[in-house]
Amino acid sequence: MRKARSAVAAYALAVFTRHPHAAAFISSSSRDCSTRVSLNMGKSNPLVENNLPEPLLLGSGSFTRKLILSEMNIPYHKIVREIDERGLGDRSKDAPRDLVLMLAKAKMDHLINEIQAGNCNDDLPSGFTSANEWVVLTGDQVVTHAGNILEKPDSVEQAKEFVTGYASSPCNTVGSCVLTHLPSGIQVSGVDTATIHFKPTITDDIIDNLLKEDAPVLSCAGGLMIEHPLTREHIDRIEGTEDSVMGLSKDLVIRLLGELRQKLLENAK
Repeated sequence: MRKARSAVAAYALAVFTRHPHAAAFISSSSRDCSTRVSLNMGKSNPLVENNLPEPLLLGSGSFTRKLILSEMNIPYHKIVREIDERGLGDRSKDAPRDLVLMLAKAKMDHLINEIQAGNCNDDLPSGFTSANEWVVLTGDQVVTHAGNILEKPDSVEQAKEFVTGYASSPCNTVGSCVLTHLPSGIQVSGVDTATIHFKPTITDDIIDNLLKEDAPVLSCAGGLMIEHPLTREHIDRIEGTEDSVMGLSKDLVIRLLGELRQKLLENAK
């Protein structure tokens, strides 16, 4: 786990130093579990706009999901409780949309149980241990290609196998997002998809080159890292949004926040 985290940190420095929010984000990431504040005080905060409590409790350790929330100006606090994802669902039979929703909801159920049991008090944002209202976000993503569901590769060899296939036909990302309000238990969820068309120039050599830059390819569904410059140069086009490919659709999050607010208003009547 420590090795994986160091790889993510190195990748962040290598890739996102050119990102408009990179300096502030990487600095805040060094504190890992501290509450994130809005990066742009002049930009609207979707939680405030929807009269929802902040910070958002993020039940995901994904670096790109954290980056996307920061880009959206959504303050968050990471609090993760792992589950055995591989032990849930049937990759040979389940529809990708059903699988990612089921996994995200399983993560949500486990995290909420831990919070309500008091097992997360030490990890909650400072000053919020006695609070009784927040919004929790979990998500999951798979890549589909040639009728197969691809998750995080088990090895470098498998990552290379995935990438070789992308040169011959497009792959798709299928990502879910689940929001739950506590203590009401009101929940909303959705799925967003995107299709990535690669140029024939992409080969399995890219995996070795990414690993040389400490890019955490084995932590990405399908070994897919479109945000890395080494990958980006081989992309022909994307049908959908880049943030959806990276693991969290901004449009989906905004829509679900609005749906959650509406359900809370209806519940209060």
